[in-house]
Amino acid sequence: MMNNDLIQDWTETQVPLKLGDSHDVRYKVFKDGTRLFQEIRETDGTLIRKLELPQGMVMKEISYEVLCRYVLSDAVNA
Repeated sequence: MMNNDLIQDWTETQVPLKLGDSHDVRYKVFKDGTRLFQEIRETDGTLIRKLELPQGMVMKEISYEVLCRYVLSDAVNA
């Protein structure tokens, strides 16, 4: 059984998209054993992305939000 350590609990944010639209999402950051992840979901719980972050990339909370916005704006605007 893997050991999950919560780094940042579910946080809701609004990601700006092209043409002034936005997308509401929620994300959390956690460790699974020695691996660090950011999980991004729709507000209804549907998984959007689960990113494995590089070792040692523990950041301040606002930095995780910036990362979430970058990943989603890149994916949705592509």
